[in-house]
Amino acid sequence: MVLLRVCHRFGRPPRFPSFLSMAAPQQPGKTLPRPCPSPPLSGSAPKRFRAMATDVAAAAVDPPAARGCPAMKAEFAKHAEYLNALNDKRERLVKASRDVTMNSKKVIFQVHRITKVNRDEVLSKAENDLAAVVNQYIAKLVKELQGTDFWKLRRAYTFGVQEYVEAATLCRFCKTGTLLSLAEINDSLLALSDKSVEPLQLNVLDYLLGVADLSGELMRLAIGRISDGEVEYAKTICAFVRDIYRELTLVVPLMDDNNEMKKKMEVMLQSVVKIENACFSVHVRGSEYIPLLGSSGDPDYSFFGASDFDQ
Repeated sequence: MVLLRVCHRFGRPPRFPSFLSMAAPQQPGKTLPRPCPSPPLSGSAPKRFRAMATDVAAAAVDPPAARGCPAMKAEFAKHAEYLNALNDKRERLVKASRDVTMNSKKVIFQVHRITKVNRDEVLSKAENDLAAVVNQYIAKLVKELQGTDFWKLRRAYTFGVQEYVEAATLCRFCKTGTLLSLAEINDSLLALSDKSVEPLQLNVLDYLLGVADLSGELMRLAIGRISDGEVEYAKTICAFVRDIYRELTLVVPLMDDNNEMKKKMEVMLQSVVKIENACFSVHVRGSEYIPLLGSSGDPDYSFFGASDFDQ
């Protein structure tokens, strides 16, 4: 009572110890009423809730205008349509490239059936099959890629192009003993293209990769010709492959994207060594090959350049 009188005298509310302000223990089955919030003191301002900066910025923008911007929707729709068309074209190119690869391998297998007696017949059939590859499957690539930026989709069709270059160059070598050039291949593609648009032109890298694969097929052809007694033809193949390898060793270091080409150059070197070893075996152990080579009285077993090393 004394404390209440003193506080009342000085105009201050009474202050009770903290233990007096603790809530009494709640009896089971009985809930206490929720305390009412105390009114603010006379000298304090009412409490304000802080708003997020994002809420303020969102409120400053007109939501209907932001959601329904026709120019932005049209721009995104245009890009989506372009990407969808590009993906569809890539899938068609992959399928066409797979068909070119498969049928070009059939042409290569046909060339390996060459023997002494059926050379002209086999080469004629191989050329007809190669022409069918061009008219049926290469034409699909040309139709898809002409008039477009075909460099973007190179990875989709490069393997088919490399296999076609390998088959075409193999047929040309077996027929004339020369190498089919890139300019001749691109000229043959002009007849398949529409004159009103930019024609498809194969790049140098795909051509060189196909020529590098040609060395492996020529190695198999040389081994087969040796086993069939055509040693001179195997010598011609060996000289041809060595010339290609020598020329490519000068070109490959100057290429920008030559990682894949370097790997194929290693395989090409192995092919050259295998052909040379086979021909050298005929030169050193020629007496064992006399029944195979025929009844010629004076067979020629001289190895390429052997006279130069005998000096």
